Amino acid sequence: MDMVTLGSTGITVNKNGFGALPIQRISQEDAVYLARKAYRAGIRFFDTARAYTDSEVKLGEAFDGIRTEVYIATKTAAQNAEDFWKDLHTSLTNLRTDYIDLYQFHNPAFCPKPGDGSGLYEAMQEAKAKGMIRHIGITNHRLAVAHEAIDSGLYETLQFPFSYISGEQELELVNKCKAANMGFIAMKGLSGGLITNSAAAYAFEAQYDGVLPIWGVQREKELDDAAFLQEAMELSALCRSYGVPFIINDNVEIAVKCHADGIHVGQEDMAAADVRAKVGPDMIIGVSAHSVEEAQLAVAHGADYLGVGAAFSTHTKTDVDVLPEGRLKEICDSVDVPVVAIGGIHKDNILKLKGSGADGVALVSAIFSAEDIEAECKELKALTEQIIYSNSTF
Repeated sequence: MDMVTLGSTGITVNKNGFGALPIQRISQEDAVYLARKAYRAGIRFFDTARAYTDSEVKLGEAFDGIRTEVYIATKTAAQNAEDFWKDLHTSLTNLRTDYIDLYQFHNPAFCPKPGDGSGLYEAMQEAKAKGMIRHIGITNHRLAVAHEAIDSGLYETLQFPFSYISGEQELELVNKCKAANMGFIAMKGLSGGLITNSAAAYAFEAQYDGVLPIWGVQREKELDDAAFLQEAMELSALCRSYGVPFIINDNVEIAVKCHADGIHVGQEDMAAADVRAKVGPDMIIGVSAHSVEEAQLAVAHGADYLGVGAAFSTHTKTDVDVLPEGRLKEICDSVDVPVVAIGGIHKDNILKLKGSGADGVALVSAIFSAEDIEAECKELKALTEQIIYSNSTF
């Protein structure tokens, strides 16, 4: 999981923040569920604001009892010290906490500083001295104010719009923050909806080790897709570094977005011909098959390999029938693409696949239930090579 540290704050979190502006549009129950699900998925940075109606209230309920496990950032748009203190006390009450991890001036028209007559920065300093806030930040949409905030040395973080359609001016802010050991929080990573390729948006933000993007989320599917995509992109990069093909199961859209080497679909998923039309000529396509007819049809529609099973009884997929004896060999003999045996295979039964014609095996429980996964993989690889050798000489 990619992590990011916000400059001198020492706040180190998953490189995906939760933008809580959109949850003001959904019910309390749905918002609390969504925020807690984000927490369970590994997200630890949640950004809200006093101006986001009931967003703070919803986060307060979501994290009641686990407050120390998350970082909460909120904002004040106060123009004077009196309103600053009102906002701060309201936010603390709403969030059910006695401190805020990062308190930010919310898009001020000027850069608050000591002695500027507003009393805002002095109030911020006093709140920090009292332990009511941990760190001081500023958000803005104005380049001049952003530069002034960085140059002042008064702020620990800057939140500013930053996406792959940003220009050199925004990139200069990122680099200045890094040089000043100041955290950079990227808002509007999808540029307010102008960007629809979320994979490209995430990949852009991931290039910058000091940048924390916050994504506005209001639907569970958005959160699921974001978590899945992040994990897929990290695994794709890891596999690429070892020269190992990376294949996504079922989700064609994620496979395309993370530039996977391949996609595997079942009989009840998108048809192989439709998959090929969607992913183009270069991506590997695997299809599950349980009969000669299914296997031949999949190959005719463009499958590059087949997954055939269940070879044995399996706990991973309890709704799959075990192949009749000899079926695996019939399928292997009927097609001219590689066939991978799957289902219930482990080191105690894997050699029973000798003579079946299988070109490889796919394993889940046999690997992830092992105490020593590396040692188990080495042993299983050696046994698989025996099967492949025996099948090639049959």
